[in-house]
Amino acid sequence: MLRGLDIRDLLIIDRLELEFQPGLNVLTGETGAGKSILLDSLGFVLGWRGRADLVRAGAEQGEVTAVFDLPDGHPARVVLDDAGFPVEDELVLRRVNRADGRKTAWVNDRRASGEVLRALSDTLVELHGQQDDRGLLNPRVHRKLLDEFGGLGSQVDTTRTAWRDLSRAATALDQARTDLAAAQAEEEFLRHAVAELDALAPEPGEDAELDSRRRLMQAAERIGEDITKAHQALSSGEGAEARMGDALRWLEGVADQAGDTLDPPISALGRALAELGDAVQGVETALDTLTFNPHELETVEERLFAIRAMARKHQVAPDELGGFAEDLRARLDALDAGADAIAGLERDMATAQSHYDNAAASLTRSRSLAATALDNSMSGELAPLKMERAVFTTQITRSEAGPDGCDQVTFTVATNPGAPSGPLNKIASGGELSRFLLALKVCLTRETDGLTLIFDEIDRGVGGATADAVGRRLASLSQGGQVLVVTHSPQVAALGDHHWQVQKSVSQGMTLTTVSPLDSTARIDEVARMISGDTITDAGRAAARELLGG
Repeated sequence: MLRGLDIRDLLIIDRLELEFQPGLNVLTGETGAGKSILLDSLGFVLGWRGRADLVRAGAEQGEVTAVFDLPDGHPARVVLDDAGFPVEDELVLRRVNRADGRKTAWVNDRRASGEVLRALSDTLVELHGQQDDRGLLNPRVHRKLLDEFGGLGSQVDTTRTAWRDLSRAATALDQARTDLAAAQAEEEFLRHAVAELDALAPEPGEDAELDSRRRLMQAAERIGEDITKAHQALSSGEGAEARMGDALRWLEGVADQAGDTLDPPISALGRALAELGDAVQGVETALDTLTFNPHELETVEERLFAIRAMARKHQVAPDELGGFAEDLRARLDALDAGADAIAGLERDMATAQSHYDNAAASLTRSRSLAATALDNSMSGELAPLKMERAVFTTQITRSEAGPDGCDQVTFTVATNPGAPSGPLNKIASGGELSRFLLALKVCLTRETDGLTLIFDEIDRGVGGATADAVGRRLASLSQGGQVLVVTHSPQVAALGDHHWQVQKSVSQGMTLTTVSPLDSTARIDEVARMISGDTITDAGRAAARELLGG
């Protein structure tokens, strides 16, 4: 329940402190007095999107504070807990709008986002006017409203899950078919390319190895003669090795007679002969390496050129040919297994389709039951509103399948017996529309606990006995709860449990709006003004007393 509303420096309000009560609260005043400003202020603190220029001229900022009572079990407690805010019996919302447009909000003295405010708003307040902004006149949201009325949330969730599974299965099947078609289009190329690569069987690093061997063989004839001469110079009978050996023997033969003087050269010659032996062995190895079959160069070049030609053909590096061949084989394997894979995906698709069809069909049946219950409920609500001959019908027709099922829901009415039915916003007149919407709002919120219902000129376009019927329905609706009504109808105002008058005045060149609670005497004058106009007559007061007494 909304207990208090404190407004500072918003539009033409400098300071207002309002304390609301349970039951039917009515706000009245002349046109343009500022009744809508109160709703704008409440919408602002609840995070609703509205006009941007709210700050009163000359003020640095505007501020609204709203205080709500939260009894045990109130749905706002769940929102607070989920958002990490303290949960108490009293909920205080405060929001500031600075002159530069910046907005800041607090929930129980903790900073909060507009998203949290709006989530709380859905559990605290339901606003309704003749031009309903909650979607009662919008056929696109009738299905959602019917689902809420019927408590079909879990079935809707099940259907949405089945739709997601079906969409994923369809996507996977389409992708597999596309991939298979692409593979089939290049099947001949794949098989030919794999056969060529398998026949060639290139190895990693083979290109570099073949190139090195080719270069060596090409150079062998040119350098072989010099290497042979070097070998002869080192190892022949007149070569360096024989001469050094002779020198070593000669020195060793006279070493005993020379004392220690020949030991160093003898050691050096020994080391030199060992190194020379290694050199001779290395030269011999080089000669063996350079000795090859004349046809080997041709074989190496053919292999090297074949690998490089294949690499150019497929636009890959020679060392990548092996991996490329594996990729082609994988695509061939996918092609060969494609039919089996698609068959499996088609079975998955059929299963997902069956699950969705069952969920959607079950949801349709539940919606049909909920539609019948809503129509019956509406019939019971229309009679007290002097529309006992009107017929409200919830039409369910087949629509394209989607996440919310296969149903299109439309609220239709026929205002008189035998008259054709049609969409709610096209058939009913202004006064009829107000009553239809009031009845619909009552039906849709009947099971909702803790909401403060606000009706903005719901009685527009009706008068006399019909206005009295609207007022009595609002009064009945407020029993055990709280209803706020902005009204121009004396019949509705007279049925209120609490009455506030909204007035606009000019002081020192500044226009301000004030809201005053009315005692019994002031209330008679206000209802009389609503009956007779600016000049309150004795007859008007008498009529007001009769309405208030009734």
